[in-house]
Amino acid sequence: MYLKNKRILVTGADGFIGSHLTEMLVEHGADVKALSCYNSFNYWGWLEDIDCLDDIEVLTGDVRDPHYCKHITKGVDVIFHLAALIAIPYSYVAPDSYADTNIKGTLNICQGALENGCERVIHTSTSEVYGTAQYVPINEKHPLQPQSPYSASKICADAMAKSFHNAFNLPLIIARPFNTYGPRQSARAVIPTIITQIVSGKRVINLGDLTPTRDLSYVEDICRGFIALAECEKAIGETVNIGSNFEISIGDVVDKIKEIMNSDVEVITDNTRLRPEKSEVYRLWCDNTKIRELTGFEPKYSIREGLEKTINWFTNPENLQKYKFDIYNI
Repeated sequence: MYLKNKRILVTGADGFIGSHLTEMLVEHGADVKALSCYNSFNYWGWLEDIDCLDDIEVLTGDVRDPHYCKHITKGVDVIFHLAALIAIPYSYVAPDSYADTNIKGTLNICQGALENGCERVIHTSTSEVYGTAQYVPINEKHPLQPQSPYSASKICADAMAKSFHNAFNLPLIIARPFNTYGPRQSARAVIPTIITQIVSGKRVINLGDLTPTRDLSYVEDICRGFIALAECEKAIGETVNIGSNFEISIGDVVDKIKEIMNSDVEVITDNTRLRPEKSEVYRLWCDNTKIRELTGFEPKYSIREGLEKTINWFTNPENLQKYKFDIYNI
């Protein structure tokens, strides 16, 4: 399947990855409907900032409403389901909302896709479902470990999506991206947190634990992975990691950003940013063999190239002013 001229729905299009994916789909010649979470301000999130806004149809609604999901999936060929609550610290505070949005929302999208005969659904998972690595690199057979309410909700959402393929033959793919970074990412994420604190002129910056390792991918690479999977017939019914097959500690990320930004800031541990000990995921390293063998996908950006592009975006005053970088947002 090629996505050119396909009618595509992107849920969560107003978010970080969703807005970049929407842009890339337009570049591929797709006819895109972009779902933004309804709010009384009629604010479309990061869709407000994309260059191709005039080339898409923006919808406002909520994936928690099954009737609305049935409505918006009519006449759609391909669905990229990204809508979710993703902040891990907030999931400690409001776990019920994660169950509603992540599990019930996935159920509603799958049900709508099934009833309306959609040709393909790409459901978004997360590397957080693996928890701290029991072995590395982590392939798709790694045990799932619910170390936070967020990861538990995503494990359940993945199972719900998979059940629709197994029980009803819904042509569905579970895309499992590892840690993503780049322009428009929330300031609660570690890389924007580091950059925005440095650019604000602080001499001391607050972070959480610097020892965990992550497999970091620039957002454009993750979006390319999504599209490669959507176009791959052999991926239907599969769960597939998207990542760089590269491991780096948060402490080393700090050092790279300091080097690029020519900064000598001091880093201190802010206890409010620490996860409960059993909830912290200490090691993530993606085995991307499966996506490479299925699609030929290879990451385009090195960690340094991706960080340079990210820093350039965040240090633009027009972009920086969108962030309340002096407030820790869980």
